Amino acid sequence: MTLEDLQAQAAKAARELLDTAGLREGDILVVGCSSSEVGGMKIGTDSSPKVAQAVFAGIYGETQARKIFLAAQCCEHLNRAIILEREAAEKYGLEVVNVVPQPKAGGSFATAAYGAFREPAAVETVRARAGMDIGDTLIGMHLAPVAVPVRLSLGKIGEAHLVCARTRPKFIGGERAHYNPELL
Repeated sequence: MTLEDLQAQAAKAARELLDTAGLREGDILVVGCSSSEVGGMKIGTDSSPKVAQAVFAGIYGETQARKIFLAAQCCEHLNRAIILEREAAEKYGLEVVNVVPQPKAGGSFATAAYGAFREPAAVETVRARAGMDIGDTLIGMHLAPVAVPVRLSLGKIGEAHLVCARTRPKFIGGERAHYNPELL
């Protein structure tokens, strides 16, 4: 599979998720991506900046077009910290921490994000409205409650398993409660 193919798959998946999730301008989409898994290897064993850049470019183009903040999850070596635009950190009151991801310490996808963002910042956690988990990177800790699975036409990007989610407000009340269908 070519880098162009990976970029196209990532863009298609991001488009489908954003269409389904109903994110608004300024919302956050969190993405965890194992470039090793995309390339058909075990997570954490074959980090590829070129593969990560292709996947990042596909997703970033879609988020930029909709004015959605992209948050890139680092790997476990950085405790799954998040790289995003400083503007997003400020908007959401997130404390900036000092770390710069590298392919083998943070991951190639987060490194690509850090290099592409206008003013990158690292934070320890976000509460994103939707997420893409590419290669079983475990993004759940960065999703707002309540996460709802989103099925896309793609089940993989490259060779990596793809799982997506959106979030919705919690239901409160009891059997007599009524809910706004626009928030489901």
